[in-house]
Amino acid sequence: MFGLFSRQNPNFKDDGSFLLARVRTNKNGEIINVRISKTSEMSPDAGGYFVRKHLVGSNSYDQATLEVNANRYHKVKFAAVDGGELIPVREWKD
Repeated sequence: MFGLFSRQNPNFKDDGSFLLARVRTNKNGEIINVRISKTSEMSPDAGGYFVRKHLVGSNSYDQATLEVNANRYHKVKFAAVDGGELIPVREWKD
């Protein structure tokens, strides 16, 4: 029950059936919008879910890889980016 009331990772936004994130690439600083489906992209893992997503920028073709581990309530426990960095939701400019 504790996991149900835990807060979402500040780098991710819960949007119903999706987790939203933004990644800034190391090479050219391009920002890539990421949408992870909770139902079709996340694979069951011990105590939760796992996804590895390969990202390619639409302008510079920069590449990054995002790995996410979430609990069974889809709250992100761990996230790592190879080739970039996550941008906290409070810094998003829409």
